[in-house]
Amino acid sequence: MIRGSQFRPTRLARLTLLVAAIFICLAAVPRTPAQDKPLASFKLDCRTYSVSSDGRVACAVFRELKFEHYTIERDNIWMLTSKGKSKLIVDGEKLVKSPMPFSFSIQRVAFSPDGHRLTVQMTTNQVTDSEGNTHEGRLVDLMTDDGKEIPVAGTKTSVIEDAIQANWLADPDSVAYLLRDANSELLYNVGLVHPSVGAGSVIFKGHFFTAVVWDTPHNAAVAIERDEALSGPIKLVRLDLLHGTEENLATLDGYIGQLALSPNGDKVAYFRDGDTLEVRSIANPSSAVTVNCAYGTVVWGADGQRILLKRGPEKQLGDLVWVSIPGGNLTPILNDLIYHSFAVSPDARYIAVTEPGNNKISLYPLP
Repeated sequence: MIRGSQFRPTRLARLTLLVAAIFICLAAVPRTPAQDKPLASFKLDCRTYSVSSDGRVACAVFRELKFEHYTIERDNIWMLTSKGKSKLIVDGEKLVKSPMPFSFSIQRVAFSPDGHRLTVQMTTNQVTDSEGNTHEGRLVDLMTDDGKEIPVAGTKTSVIEDAIQANWLADPDSVAYLLRDANSELLYNVGLVHPSVGAGSVIFKGHFFTAVVWDTPHNAAVAIERDEALSGPIKLVRLDLLHGTEENLATLDGYIGQLALSPNGDKVAYFRDGDTLEVRSIANPSSAVTVNCAYGTVVWGADGQRILLKRGPEKQLGDLVWVSIPGGNLTPILNDLIYHSFAVSPDARYIAVTEPGNNKISLYPLP
């Protein structure tokens, strides 16, 4: 017979209850799963970078030097591999020979379709006289993937003056680039150069574009065309860069930014307004699929059925999510962490990211 109304548990029973309570508390706390393991990580201050289809990363690394009583910038370029190896391919200190202080900052690096050549976009600043006056400029330098400059015939240099957003085409002796229109900060001309022949020139003369995305495997591009006053229709066009012909795809109701082409070149996406992503098929461009999502930087996935989105302004921190097309469902990647910047290989098999607060760049297989 048990006397009294209290039940006194044994030590083992008390321990069992304690363990159960701990598990209940842990289950109630939201947890972030362990970060996916990268293929490789590098401690480098990468200011801009590009990923090739074989998983290499061309990385421009900030570097300051002393030149007499001046401090100048001469960025280096490193080639990184998915096996964790790294090699300095461009020593910025040796790249330019000049008796006067010459500073350059690398803004963009891009691989050719075959991965064996690079375009390197820079802003430059050179002291021009003994009084310290300077001249600022823009240029694109043409290089092999081991850092050797590719000369442009007849120019004694390997650069395209004033060019931006240059890319090698599948044609092995052609580089397409943009030139800012002299009368507008929002409009661009398209240029083409064949380095073995000589200096390039503007193609599609009289046509002005606010955005261009290169379809380098097909020697083509897709662009947003506007008139010089920015008052006429917003046209989506396809450009044959080698033949200089243009195909009108569609007239758009709106366009505010971003222009992304799928890896096989059959679909294009852009933001119609601040929360509407619009997708069109190149084969049937008259109809559009719209998806509601926050504005951000977009890159197509390999299958053409989803788009990778870094939400928020391009130069600010943001998370990375897959956006399904046409459903618009959002799926976080890399455990929904925040990143400063990212780059995806042309075939969408690899992604490189930089985290805020450190100088590390990491390469992952793209899920």
